[in-house]
Amino acid sequence: MKALVKGAGVAGLTAAYELALRGAAVTVVEPRSDPTRAASWFAGGMLAPDCERESAEPIVQELGLGAADWWDAALPGHVARAGTLVVAPARDAAELARFAARTSGFRTLGEAEISELEPDLAGRFRLALHFVREAHLDPRAALTALRGRLEAMGASFVGAEAGQVSRFDLTVDCTGMARAASDPALRGVRGEMLILRTPEVTLSRPVRLLHPRFPLYVVPRPDHCFMVGATMIESESARPVTARSMMELLNAAYSVHPAFGEAEIVETGVGVRPAYPDNLPRVTQSGATISINGLYRHGFLLAPAMAQRAAQLAFGNSRTRELAHEAHG
Repeated sequence: MKALVKGAGVAGLTAAYELALRGAAVTVVEPRSDPTRAASWFAGGMLAPDCERESAEPIVQELGLGAADWWDAALPGHVARAGTLVVAPARDAAELARFAARTSGFRTLGEAEISELEPDLAGRFRLALHFVREAHLDPRAALTALRGRLEAMGASFVGAEAGQVSRFDLTVDCTGMARAASDPALRGVRGEMLILRTPEVTLSRPVRLLHPRFPLYVVPRPDHCFMVGATMIESESARPVTARSMMELLNAAYSVHPAFGEAEIVETGVGVRPAYPDNLPRVTQSGATISINGLYRHGFLLAPAMAQRAAQLAFGNSRTRELAHEAHG
């Protein structure tokens, strides 16, 4: 099978990998001249199916439970399996209780246990939830490494002009918001992020700070850097981070640890993520074209499961087709 994958974000690269594993000759089209502006580039990289159950449908948790294993198998050494720590200031203890009531798979920690798990947070929070089976990765390193893995498997990467060539047996469309004109059900959800650098803070796992108005997550990255994100704005605008969001992100980060107040702002960024009305992804097939879209804020968490379903559809697995329609139709 000769397969053309349109899109080199997390959906496209995972789909290309699953097709290549099954023996397809894969060509990946990069529609963007600068792939570092794609939504996947600004992701948090949290593989957190249990935490996501707080606001997402059960299918998100179900499909996301295998994500860490998938990434570990595809890119050994890229996945950190340290869980997720969910905290809240004492005044927002009710938020922590509400989060716990809607989720599972966690241990409740007191101050001493928090200090043992994350020494730099000692004395800052009275209670925390440790979601022990969750993981995280660096999205940019993972995307770069997955592309290298695909090239080593014989996949080729070409510019957008190759998308007009009709010599392929199968096309997998993973172009996200570019499909909005032909798929009116898609909408854009804007996410804003900062990357801060400070040697004064060390974290071993993502930390989610609960707040009734402005929840936040802090994800450790190499070189004393931390990805700080939170915002989900119903907008397709990719304009730069607003002053309001910048202040709220920095204030919330300061609540996690005061040293973030003196951190260097390395980067700000905005990603517009495609979503359907139910915020669930869809794998659909029309003739020789399969579409993966609507990953919302669950790109790295759900892309592996969606890629597997698309590849199974491509190779005629009827059971997967039924499951895909049932779960995402």
